[in-house]
Amino acid sequence: MSEIPLRRNRAQSRVLHRASAAEPAVAVGGEGCWLIDQDGRRYLDASGGAAVSCLGHGDPRVRAAILAQLDRVAFAHTGFFTNEPMERLADLLSEAAPEGFGKVCFVSGGSEAIESALKIARQHAVERGDPARTRVIARRQSYHGNTLGALSATGNVGRRRPFLPWVMGDVVHVAPCHAYRYRLPGESDTEYGARLAAEFERELLIQGPETVLAFLAEPVVGATLGAVPAVEGYFKAIREICTRHGVLLILDEVMCGMGRTGHTFACEADGIAPDIIVMAKGLGAGYQPIGAVLVSDEIARVIETGRLGLTTGHTYMGHPVACAAALAVQEAIRDDGLVARVREMGPVFERLLREGLGDRPHVGDIRGRGFFRGIELVADRKSRAPFPAGAGLWKKIKEEAFARGLICYPGGGTVDGLSGDHVLLAPPFIATEEELALAVDRLGAAIDAALAATGLAAA
Repeated sequence: MSEIPLRRNRAQSRVLHRASAAEPAVAVGGEGCWLIDQDGRRYLDASGGAAVSCLGHGDPRVRAAILAQLDRVAFAHTGFFTNEPMERLADLLSEAAPEGFGKVCFVSGGSEAIESALKIARQHAVERGDPARTRVIARRQSYHGNTLGALSATGNVGRRRPFLPWVMGDVVHVAPCHAYRYRLPGESDTEYGARLAAEFERELLIQGPETVLAFLAEPVVGATLGAVPAVEGYFKAIREICTRHGVLLILDEVMCGMGRTGHTFACEADGIAPDIIVMAKGLGAGYQPIGAVLVSDEIARVIETGRLGLTTGHTYMGHPVACAAALAVQEAIRDDGLVARVREMGPVFERLLREGLGDRPHVGDIRGRGFFRGIELVADRKSRAPFPAGAGLWKKIKEEAFARGLICYPGGGTVDGLSGDHVLLAPPFIATEEELALAVDRLGAAIDAALAATGLAAA
């Protein structure tokens, strides 16, 4: 077979490309916070791809763990076997989790993990003799994954719209906790959180608590809102309501978890423990595809002593090489003290963002926690009006940033699923202050260029 040339435009390529460029760059290397293309050009990976590469690129410890596992066994189906890295990774996660979490189910990514969490929650209800619990309550403007079950729970209009005939009907959406957009004038954080919790409970009562299986939410909303944390007290109120009505609380930490916010689990900052935690991205840091569902001891007991056993399953569950890679990633994060480092460097990153971008007339909000930060762009700072949906500002920012050697994660539909623009930043936990400053500088130049190119810049 002849060698495929590195340079191929989309028309020549046999790949159905996700990248929008006419001739996508070919990644050939990675070092720390940087990716390298076929021309030797270096790109500062300030978003970890999609908040994935938390350990950076090319870590020799992870590479060695992958090679060592390949020398042992690459694959053994979990219908017949367990494997050492899966068992050790489960131990590590359970020991780091809130008290009362002792069992983990490993899958191949975030969407699979959300699907599995919903299925486990449903099976828990059935095994307990509570089959009427079928409904899920989630939040508008959320994103929970791209498989049909995960997309059904997703509250973002733009991502759901093409597939509406196929999504599940037993999902109801309530308001997100997004103070910049939806807190009323004169309303305190405490009052705002209490109002949203009351809205959730009203919807729960309308649906009938005996029919509601779970409430699903991201502790810090990522891709669709741009690193929006809840106000203090909101999740404590949600937790109390769920407990009182026998509703499971499922937290989607696929993007915001595993140290990204300065805590191993993002819910630690909110002072709560859910019933199920879903994780992926930072779990394996991109070295292998992996996701996981961490369940409470009570749920695990019901599943393991029930009639059916665990009924959710995928071919590559607990894949030995994926688990070996994720174990090495998590051990490196632990041994290098990187979660504490993110917590300490988070305020530095915020300061750099505010100093570098805060005075720009179209930067409406800078938000987030740790190394998970969002910048929302607005047409008018006073009214917070978004730019027209058809302007495509976020796409142009991505293009201009890439041209300047910066990888960031812009998104559209920030306000209502259709209009609004934001940029998500999620750098590797190893990023230096100099690299963070460089990311801010390049992003500022990209925003200015994108506004000029689209004709949206303030006069």
